[in-house]
Amino acid sequence: MPPSALRFASPYGYTPQEAVCIIFVALFGLSTLLHFGQAAVYRMWWLIPTAVLAGILETIGWGGRLSSARDPAIFQSYEIQIVCTIMGPTPLAAANFVILGHIINRLGPAYSRLSPKLYTSIFLCCDILSLVVQAVGGGFAAQAVNQHRNPENGGHIMLAGIILQMATITVYVLCAGEFLLRYLRNRPIRSSMVVATSTPPLSGNMKILISALVFNTICLFIRAVYRVIELSDGWTGRIIRTEVYFNVLDGAMITLAIYTLNLAHPGMLLGSSSPRVSRKEADSLDEPRKI
Repeated sequence: MPPSALRFASPYGYTPQEAVCIIFVALFGLSTLLHFGQAAVYRMWWLIPTAVLAGILETIGWGGRLSSARDPAIFQSYEIQIVCTIMGPTPLAAANFVILGHIINRLGPAYSRLSPKLYTSIFLCCDILSLVVQAVGGGFAAQAVNQHRNPENGGHIMLAGIILQMATITVYVLCAGEFLLRYLRNRPIRSSMVVATSTPPLSGNMKILISALVFNTICLFIRAVYRVIELSDGWTGRIIRTEVYFNVLDGAMITLAIYTLNLAHPGMLLGSSSPRVSRKEADSLDEPRKI
């Protein structure tokens, strides 16, 4: 079959490269297994519906693209990759939100505008809503493509879900940044709070974990920006029909983000599945602040 016929038969506007798809399936599959094992070892079970779920969705999504590489005319494979790759990063962002709550618990809730549990609850609710919206939009778009109808309506729903995810990540970054600055400058949220004369410097493990979260979040944000531009450009636009953009700005970004949490694992760096302020740290926080 000539290339022009393949492009016509493929709903992607191109035929995915089989080698690239195999690489991403292997990478996401390996990371998923590692995350599951790490969750069991450190007893951080919340990683299963977050990082592990993200890895499963990405593996399935790239498996759909691999199937399309071998036969781009199979619409079921296209449907699978639409839904799974659009949803995959959302549970991974949820892992970041949970980790922020643990960091706040460890360093001191006095410097946080909201309680760690409230932060986690708010961000997770927004993340779940974003996930549902993206799933619904992806389902509508995939069904429309399968029925040879215009998928723009589904695409608009997907776009709304990703914009919500971007907004959630932005607020998360602002909250995390404010907390960290207040901790480093020893400025509690309310002046009536009693804190130590000075906050202890960040440990090496905490610096690694925070740096990992920064890098992870940047990768997720780059991917979200790409997806917004891609969907805004339309289903027949140049961006969505250029494979290298998807491989680099979606696949590679999520690969970097998910492996970042494998390497800088919260269980290894925090040392507990439910990190709290230690007794010594709590006593130091109870000391009157000198004026």
